[in-house]
Amino acid sequence: ELISSLQSKLRTLWEERELVLSEARGCAEQGEELEVTVRELCKPNEFERYMMFIGDLEKVVSLLLCLSSRLARVQNAMRRIDGNTDAEEKQSLNERHKLLSRQREDAKDLKENLDRRERVVSGILAKYLTEQQLQDYRRFVQLKTSLLIEQKDLEEQIKFFEEQLGNLEKSIP
Repeated sequence: ELISSLQSKLRTLWEERELVLSEARGCAEQGEELEVTVRELCKPNEFERYMMFIGDLEKVVSLLLCLSSRLARVQNAMRRIDGNTDAEEKQSLNERHKLLSRQREDAKDLKENLDRRERVVSGILAKYLTEQQLQDYRRFVQLKTSLLIEQKDLEEQIKFFEEQLGNLEKSIP
């Protein structure tokens, strides 16, 4: 019964992932259209700034999500520490926790810098785009970010349930 329930949950998550990937493809098309518009209207150096921002947006958000996910896994492992856990493993977990915490703080700084760059790019685009085009740009940036977050969350859930299912199947003779 439990195996069946996990398999059902996984099928639902896989379907959700397909929907999110479909939305991401639509978002990418929207981004390409926006890129053409910005290329046509802006000066080359302004267009380059826009492209750098869009490229860095995905990298920084993905980095932040990845580090947060890894940190959460280490924190979960640290909560499972008991009297039987050897000192070497405890020290390893503590060191990984410190390293990931520092890296996540650095990534947060990158995100703050990216947010400042977004305001600069938005100011540049405001000189060239209509109000509707500017709203489309802002929606695109917001959608791209939320889709990245949603994709990462679904991947984590799928990974978790696949591990649970694998462990359960191994435990049953």
